[in-house]
Amino acid sequence: EVDLEESGGGSVQAGGSLRLSCAASNHLYSNYCMGWFRQTPAKGDEGVATIYSGGGGTYYADSVKGRFTISQDNAKNTVYLQMNSLKPEDTALYRCAIRGGRWVQPDTCLSWLRLELFLPGDAHWGQGTRVTVSS
Repeated sequence: EVDLEESGGGSVQAGGSLRLSCAASNHLYSNYCMGWFRQTPAKGDEGVATIYSGGGGTYYADSVKGRFTISQDNAKNTVYLQMNSLKPEDTALYRCAIRGGRWVQPDTCLSWLRLELFLPGDAHWGQGTRVTVSS
């Protein structure tokens, strides 16, 4: 079973920074997306950023462009989310996920970010790490 372990959440004042990490283990995917998604009671689920395994691209929600950066260390099967200039509206439970499979391509990562349905591959989710930004 694929396991995802997140770390790096916490509380910060507006304008501050946090770096989230997510280590994936027990997967054998060659083609995959990794990404960060967030949940709030008010907004529900939102795709934050995704990245393709083969270096094909990174994708961001409009609300975080220019402030957040997703990156990966393939050797460590780890994905990172550097969050700068944090705003109170970034407060959420952040969940890491991996979507892998034979037919997963870079555009799959963009579609997944947009929470589109009927995508190729199988998705696995972490438990999440909470980020709280105070004004």
